[in-house]
Amino acid sequence: MAEKKKYFVHESSYVDENVEIGEGTKIWHFSHIQSGSMIGKNCSVGQNVNVGNNVRIGNHVKIQNNVSVYEGVELEDYVFCGPSMVFTNILDPRCKYPQRGKEFYKKTLVREGASIGANATIVCGHTIGRHAFIGAGAVVTKDVPDYGLMVGVPAKQQGWVCECGEKLEVVEKTAICMRCQKEYGVEGEMLIQTS
Repeated sequence: MAEKKKYFVHESSYVDENVEIGEGTKIWHFSHIQSGSMIGKNCSVGQNVNVGNNVRIGNHVKIQNNVSVYEGVELEDYVFCGPSMVFTNILDPRCKYPQRGKEFYKKTLVREGASIGANATIVCGHTIGRHAFIGAGAVVTKDVPDYGLMVGVPAKQQGWVCECGEKLEVVEKTAICMRCQKEYGVEGEMLIQTS
């Protein structure tokens, strides 16, 4: 008797061999999970999503429709990828001079709890900090600090966000969340949770 899968894959989606999918994860219509990738527990992979070879995705990650998570990208736990946002993995692509293989891919790391808005673009080779918030349509061209709020083209920091997602009110060297009442200390270009 075959063991029942503890995750869901819609019949229109493809899962290659040598893939690990955690319990409670759901993979929706017309998606492709490529060989060597690992997806954690309780994730949601939306419609028309491509997860590239050897990609690592943590637990409780939500990837909305029309997103490609290319080889070289890693998503830690609780990451949110909005609809049609874009990851890249090569800095200077050329059709005439193809660049294939892991040695050409620039690593992109999206740390725990970060949110990336719809239609945002993350240029490869950068780290998105813990609980950072990338606004819809932003183009990220450099590392993003923990809790950083980034908007625009190219994306510039427009303040700080709480772990819960609310924009923080900053008074001198203290940042306060009006939603959940957490407090953070502002130290130069860093935010440190104090309560």
